[in-house]
Amino acid sequence: MWFLGLLSCGVLSFLNTFFSYRSEPLVITMISAQVATLPMGHFMAKVLPTKKFQIGSWEFSLNPGPFNIKEHALISIFANTGSAFGGGTAYAISIVDIVKAFYHRKISFLASWILVVTTQVLGYGWAGIMRKYVIEPAEMWWPSSLVQVSLFRALHEKDDSRMSRGKFFLIALICSFSWYTFPGYLMNTLSNLSLLCLLFPRSVTMQQLGSGIRGLGIGSFTFDWTVIASFLSSPLVSPFFATVNVLVGYVLVVYVLIPVGYWGLDIYNAKTYPLFSSDLFDIHGQKYNVSAIVNDKFEIDMTAYENQGQVHITMFFAVSYALTFAAVVATITHVACFNGKEIYNLFRASSKGKPDIHTKLMRKYKGIPGWWFVLMLALSLALSLGLSIFMKDQVQLPWWALLLSAGRALFFTLPTSIIAATTNQTPGLNVITEYVFGILYPGRPVANVCFKTYGYMSMSQAVSFLNDFKLGHYMKIPPRSMFMVQLIGTIIAGTINIGVAWYMLTSIKNICHSELLPANSPWTCPGDSVFYSASVLWGLVGPLRVFGPQGKYSALNWCFLGGALAPILVWLLHKIFPSQKWIKLINFPVILGSTGNMPPATSLNFNSWIFIGTIFNFFVYRFRKSWWQKYNYVLSAGLDAGLAFMCVLLYFCLQYEGIGISWWGTKTHMAEHCELPSCPTAKGIEVDGCPVQ
Repeated sequence: MWFLGLLSCGVLSFLNTFFSYRSEPLVITMISAQVATLPMGHFMAKVLPTKKFQIGSWEFSLNPGPFNIKEHALISIFANTGSAFGGGTAYAISIVDIVKAFYHRKISFLASWILVVTTQVLGYGWAGIMRKYVIEPAEMWWPSSLVQVSLFRALHEKDDSRMSRGKFFLIALICSFSWYTFPGYLMNTLSNLSLLCLLFPRSVTMQQLGSGIRGLGIGSFTFDWTVIASFLSSPLVSPFFATVNVLVGYVLVVYVLIPVGYWGLDIYNAKTYPLFSSDLFDIHGQKYNVSAIVNDKFEIDMTAYENQGQVHITMFFAVSYALTFAAVVATITHVACFNGKEIYNLFRASSKGKPDIHTKLMRKYKGIPGWWFVLMLALSLALSLGLSIFMKDQVQLPWWALLLSAGRALFFTLPTSIIAATTNQTPGLNVITEYVFGILYPGRPVANVCFKTYGYMSMSQAVSFLNDFKLGHYMKIPPRSMFMVQLIGTIIAGTINIGVAWYMLTSIKNICHSELLPANSPWTCPGDSVFYSASVLWGLVGPLRVFGPQGKYSALNWCFLGGALAPILVWLLHKIFPSQKWIKLINFPVILGSTGNMPPATSLNFNSWIFIGTIFNFFVYRFRKSWWQKYNYVLSAGLDAGLAFMCVLLYFCLQYEGIGISWWGTKTHMAEHCELPSCPTAKGIEVDGCPVQ
């Protein structure tokens, strides 16, 4: 367990950080390690010596016995910390990225490490306080943990068939590893093909309709697994009903709302700006010169800001924020309407500490002393306060703001955990966090993102920690082993995250700046670009000057009210027409939040993800169910693993040394493919060599 757990944690934390800077970031999740370590564990159990060693009174063996399901579960939980509990990499890494790559300011490695580790570990304290209420009661069933339990049991069933899961995984890995040499190096065009762009290479309108990267993606497709699985994770893992909900929301937003707003109503002078972009612009459609409004104290220069004018965003980006506002409130009202009474009763039951059969069995193990959690909370909070007091010039966050952020996380952890444990929905409160603090403490971009990270991510980490703890609860894993694995894994993963990030930021010239990078360079940091724009809007300029009375986008605040009312209307319709069961299936949080990843996700990502998800989780599941049950998750893990290994190999063996090939199959940014960075898909911008039609 320790060997494979540490290996999985290290590999996943390295790969996820490495991939996070690419144009098509790939998140390697716990499932990949879950499948990959199964044959490795059985192999080690067969070949390692069983000889016993003794050091004083301590006796141990390198091979204590057969590889079992509990070892496997702990390894997977270890690996889950390496993928930041499914998030890919530590959220605080983006703070370091924007400070160094976008603002071009200094932040020390020590301050960066403290920021990353404390934001990851702080949530363990909240989890320790809440575990009695959301782990022990039978009513808190955590649906996602049950899925993992089912997968573990399926993987550990005896398999004497000709094509075992281990063999299938190896074949999928080799095929994925070999194939990626084409879209990843030899023929990059396979990553993004657009029929409309090829048929109408000089038409801006056709670019807007057909481009999979900067347009609506009509007729665009890909042969690259990184494009398919980036941003939305593997489509093979997503249940089909979730894929359908995403499809409905995606079609309504991208193919109804956006065309009407852009070409029909020209909302917010939409045609002055590119159709799809997370960049910031001035009133003339040129990129906003953010560095000109930042003074030496790393705060906003109001004189320069007034001279340059208000910040403008694309209509697509404005709609994205509007839907986020609505989705946040819709999640709360939806759960309150459809699950409120149930959750209230569950909370009352949980507060009484009514144990289930799992809890009774788990009491045979030594429990985790409460002071372990208190100590972790005290140490991480003290380290965070030291960062805000003694390194305030680097993080800008005052001590009172840190305590306010921690208090907010503590307040929301219990209700959020109950919602996640009973409905499998987790309200995304990050936008509300940065909105409120932007009003309280405007003009300081790094302070805003630090406040958001401490307030939102510590709560998110607590929920993820509790989710894994419930998995251990179901699998009857000793609680102290669970605690040690998660704590050690989180610290190791955070350290590797910042180490890899520091290397990438210091070794790749002009990283995250697509206009300055060589052609076909993948290091465009799409997630960090959105994070940077958010730091400017919410932190530097402040929400009052963008979304408040002083801003151009104040009307978007009505989406909070719309999001609150929409689920109530559905609930009322359900009460009026109880026989119409389809009404209850209308889930506004999913519909409104389906395109929450756009940007940085693009229409090409969604098109591909929905198509593959439908093929495997509807057609294959319906007509070849036995194959799906045995190989579907294994195929997903094999594709992820093979791609990851080849991508790293290509980078360090060829791309790092500047060794490349140039022919039409590698020129993915040619104008005729609609992806030339200097040829924006906006009619209001004239660029030499790019005639606008």
